[in-house]
Amino acid sequence: MAQAESVVVLGGIEARGRPGGPLRVIAHFCSRKPLGAAGGLFTLAMVAAAVLAPLIEQYSPTAQNHLEAFVAPSAQHWLGTDNFGRDVYSRIVHGSRISLAVGLASSLLGVTLGGLLGLFSGYVLGKTDLLVQRFVDILETFPLLILALVMVAALGPSVPNVIIAISIPILPRAARVLRSSALQIREMTYIEGARSIGARDGRILFRYMVPNAMAPYIILVTAQLGGAILTEAALSFLGLGIPEPYPSWGRMLSGAAVEYAQRAPWLVIAPGLAISFAVFGFNLLGDALRDVLDPRLRRG
Repeated sequence: MAQAESVVVLGGIEARGRPGGPLRVIAHFCSRKPLGAAGGLFTLAMVAAAVLAPLIEQYSPTAQNHLEAFVAPSAQHWLGTDNFGRDVYSRIVHGSRISLAVGLASSLLGVTLGGLLGLFSGYVLGKTDLLVQRFVDILETFPLLILALVMVAALGPSVPNVIIAISIPILPRAARVLRSSALQIREMTYIEGARSIGARDGRILFRYMVPNAMAPYIILVTAQLGGAILTEAALSFLGLGIPEPYPSWGRMLSGAAVEYAQRAPWLVIAPGLAISFAVFGFNLLGDALRDVLDPRLRRG
């Protein structure tokens, strides 16, 4: 008995064939976007490190052993130890949890709130749209890091406050993009049909406009992830980010890492490379998803 064909569509890439279609889609994506695939591998490695941290750690990330301070990378300590004798590799692995959680949460929160605000503004228009856009203009005048610094200084250093502080600067960017999508969607025939049968504005907004704006939403979330991780690292480096005893890549770069950079260069190199690869990976993946999901940028 012949097996039915499976059809899988991802951002305009259609894979037909017998079961195993999703693998063909992934293979097609990798062949079309090799840099995006590389970014996906970096992202997957970071997610795997965050999920499997308790299994792949060598030592506790907070355990101190002053007798082993500043031990160079070796078979016992793959990335060496810091000035308190804490294992740098274990702190890097557990730091991926903080960076991924803060980056993902702040990106989702900022893009979701900004996206809903932009969709509502673009659908309603009039004075409401004017007021919303002026509010967005005010937020957009501040650089992301400066606004995040002001927010976290006012709220205090903690994980929830850092997430809020990073999400607020993301909000205006998401509002701008999703508003432009709303202006296009509101003129579609199915929106006019929904109005003609008496559908309420709330139903039109959430039933028709939100699902059709998911492509730019996904692109924005992945594109903002790298910047959110970098901002969290910068805040922690300045002492306003994730507080101790949580292992944070940015905090690992501050203090002792700067003071003992010449004596123990691995204290700077290890967290610096972790931040660089994470941001690089998310940016590459975000750019590739934008090219695939945005119909204006699709190439055969």
